[in-house]
Amino acid sequence: MKKVVTMLLAGGRGERLYPLTRDRAKPAVPFGAIYRIIDFTLSNCINSEIRHIYILTQYKSTSLHRHIQLGWNILSTTLGEFIEVIPAQQRIDEHWYQGTADAIFQNIYTLQQEKPDLVLILSGDHIYKMDYRKMIAYHLEKRADLTVAAIRMDRRLSKEFGVMEVDEEGRIIGFQEKPVDPKTIPGDPEGILASMGIYVFDTEILVRRLIEDARSDSTHDFGKDIIPSMIQKDRVFHFDFRQGDREGTGYWKDVGTIDAYYEANIDLVSVTPHLNLYDPNWPILAYQPPYPPAKTVLEEEGRTGSALNSILSNGCIISGGNVRRSILSPKVLVHSYAEIEDSILLSGVDVGRHVKIRRAIIDKDVHIPPGTKIGYDLDEDAKRFTVTASGIVVVPKWIKL
Repeated sequence: MKKVVTMLLAGGRGERLYPLTRDRAKPAVPFGAIYRIIDFTLSNCINSEIRHIYILTQYKSTSLHRHIQLGWNILSTTLGEFIEVIPAQQRIDEHWYQGTADAIFQNIYTLQQEKPDLVLILSGDHIYKMDYRKMIAYHLEKRADLTVAAIRMDRRLSKEFGVMEVDEEGRIIGFQEKPVDPKTIPGDPEGILASMGIYVFDTEILVRRLIEDARSDSTHDFGKDIIPSMIQKDRVFHFDFRQGDREGTGYWKDVGTIDAYYEANIDLVSVTPHLNLYDPNWPILAYQPPYPPAKTVLEEEGRTGSALNSILSNGCIISGGNVRRSILSPKVLVHSYAEIEDSILLSGVDVGRHVKIRRAIIDKDVHIPPGTKIGYDLDEDAKRFTVTASGIVVVPKWIKL
């Protein structure tokens, strides 16, 4: 196999995920009880036998750096394998990263040192399972200069994606960045071919196009600038995500909003979730602190500690409370008579007696006093917390209630 280096973009602000991104970068936001969002992309790399990975960070990256150091120090440097974090360094000039393409350009020195044949560019803030080897093989088969992973999306979501137009050979002949009136898929007037932000580049072409872009007056973004300019002069192809999808379900989520994040998490407690976390042949890896097993406690006076259709992590104790259709991260403590439903509690949350929580996300280390109600009076909740249009209440970490 040709030498492949991965550049994983993990510097996003994640403003639409606020307040979960108040103190952390979007790729470091917890997901699915025990993971961080970035764990899914990194696990895809490891399971695809791609072991030369640079993570480009920038915004509020302390917790992300710590997570990578604790949980991803798993490769053999003796064999030349690595997962290396590269913080923004202003190596080229005094600016921080100005766009996705600029982030790679500012680290062009690294590519020149590594001299890979191909560069796989990924985003650290999506939830999916994909075998990148299949996309790389397709790229080589087509003798492409750039291959862009594509997924079908509903046309009403076009303002959130780059939209491709392709010919019968699979070559991209048109690219619109977040269009209001998008080109739809032939024979599918309600569908668009959306870019997933996953790219395979021929290294020589990538370097050349990045230098050209850096000298131009552009936004220095792959979707807005690099891809449209390459269509006219290079061999640019699309790769159907379904051909590399590990699940075979086409599951891919951009959890960039509170509502999308909530829905993707809560889907995990369904009987047959769209995302399978239990596939032993494609494990999702993550740092696992040495907490004791979760337990429920049947107390006196008829107080029953129970959890139904829920995910419980190590260190959780359900002591006389009731949990339904919820996700509890490590070290969550639920006291007697408390009721939690359709909610996500991140690590270290302490739920007092007689507390009632519904359709809420509680960030780390929040102590909820006895008798508190969250999610039952949204007008009152909105005076203290973030409440989305769909009624999801978000309580930021370390807040005193």
